[in-house]
Parts: sequence; C-alpha cells; structure tokens
Amino acid sequence: MVVLGIDIGGVQIRAGMVNEEGALLASRTVPTPNDLDGFLPSLQDAIRWLLEATALPAGVGVGCKGIINPDSTLVETLMGPLHFLEGLRLADLVGLPMDVPVFADNYARVAMAGEMVWGAAKGHDNVVMLTLGTGVGGAVIANGHLLRGHTGVAGHLGHMTIDPDGALCACGNRGCLETIFSARAIEGEAWAAVHRGCTSTLTRLFREQPQLANCRTIFQAASEGDALSTSIVSKAIHGLGAAIAGLLHVFDPEIVIVGGPVADAGADLLLPLQEEVWSRSRGLLGRDVPLVEQQVADRSGIVSAAGLAMAPRG
Repeated sequence: MVVLGIDIGGVQIRAGMVNEEGALLASRTVPTPNDLDGFLPSLQDAIRWLLEATALPAGVGVGCKGIINPDSTLVETLMGPLHFLEGLRLADLVGLPMDVPVFADNYARVAMAGEMVWGAAKGHDNVVMLTLGTGVGGAVIANGHLLRGHTGVAGHLGHMTIDPDGALCACGNRGCLETIFSARAIEGEAWAAVHRGCTSTLTRLFREQPQLANCRTIFQAASEGDALSTSIVSKAIHGLGAAIAGLLHVFDPEIVIVGGPVADAGADLLLPLQEEVWSRSRGLLGRDVPLVEQQVADRSGIVSAAGLAMAPRG
C-alpha cells in the first residue's frame, strides 16, 4: 500500500508517496503562495507530478497548522501566513477522486501519528508527546486513540500555565510553557543576557555570528561549562520537567516522546530532563516513566503525514 503525505507549511508545501514501511518513494516540494489563488494550483501540480511518478494512493494524510476538524478536514481556526485556508476543507483542496480518503490534523498530532505507525509510540496505548521548536506542540494517545477533546484543541500542551505571573505569551496568557521552554524563549533569554553585558562565551559569538544564536549553540555551550548557558538551560529544563511531571499525573502514560528541533540537543536535554521529571513524579506514580526521543526523524513532515492515513482508527 502507498499513501500520500502532505505537509503544508508557511514557506513550503511538501508532498510525497510513502509505503507501508515508512519509506519515501517520491517527493515534491514547492513554495507556499500567499493566497488561495496561488495555493491551489501549486498544491495540485505537486500532487499531479507525484501521481505521474507513482500511482493513485490508497489514502492521503495532511499536516497543517491551526485547529482542524479531523472528521471533516475543515480548517476551523488558522492565523499567520496560511490564514486563507481558514474555513476550507483540506480534502477538497487535494483534488483526488472521492473514494480516496483524506485525513488531516495539526502538526503535533501528525507527528504522533507517525510515531504510532513507525516510531516510539508503536505498540503503546497511552503516550504523551511534546514537539519542541519555535513553540511547544503536543499530542496525547489515551487508551489507544489520539485525544482531540470536545473542540479539537486537546494536546496544546505549550499553553499550559507554568508560571501564573510569568512572561506574556502570544496566546494572551501569562507563563505558558512556551514562554519557558521553546526555541523562542531560550534564545530570547540568551540575547537579553548578552545585551545586559553578561560574561559568556555566547557574547562574542552572538554579536559576530548572529546566525549561530540558536538553541543548539546554547546547549553546546552549557555542555562545555559556560555559566550563562548552563543557567538558561537549567531554568528551561526545570520548567519543562515540572510540566511533564504534571502530565504524567493527568494522563498516566507508558512513555513520553520528546521531538522537534530543540530535542536535537539529545542527551544534553534528555538526561537532566528525565531526572527532573522523575524527581517530581515517582512518589505518586511509584515508577519512572521513560522519556524517549522521536524516532520518525522526518523534518519534511511528509512521512508523519502519511502515518496519519495509516494510523489505526476506531
């Protein structure tokens, strides 16, 4: 069986044919136009190219930002560059025959679908996943099913309040997890410290090579003993660990999956994070819930989107 995976991003549309083993057979990437008149032909041209290169897929999985109704594929709420998709059914935009099923969801639940089919969540019925990037996304499997909630916003873990008097979040709340542990938050802390004149290996690097002013650099500097970087990373892990410990008490998962670009820090993140989580949760749970890295390392989003079409339903 072959399915079509589509990742709709603000900069690029990525589409590809994926087989049952999760192998990408053919793919196409096109720029994302800034209006619907340009978007439709770009998307459908990419799909036509793939159909000519392979065959009609057994199903389609689509990943997109926003709040998406998984039953109708309706984009209910979407802000930012892709706002013109709000109020439209993604299944209608794909333009394939009616008998080809189309499934759609937000990026984080799509990532979880990929893990359900080919990755760390396979064989597990209760899983929490966090995607750590510019913001913080999340998804939850409860008793074998992706949790969506009453209106489809379940799993927006980045907007849990961690510090009631904390920094203002883009959502309008204060102290969301995103304001404590995200690329935006961590890099913002580092830049603020550099501007204050703090002594650090980051100071010269950030000023002379601002393109390297990212989480990877900060985690690396922390691992090498830089005091400022260590302080920033420790504070962020402290907040994230508290959030995950809370999620363990709410959802009682078998494992927690950590993915996204910030998770590329690997052991420099996972080892101290795991200890922070365990120290806060083992008393009540009586066990240490493993924290594992995302296994479907699919930066394009295509394979995970295809997983949405292959994931079990019921």
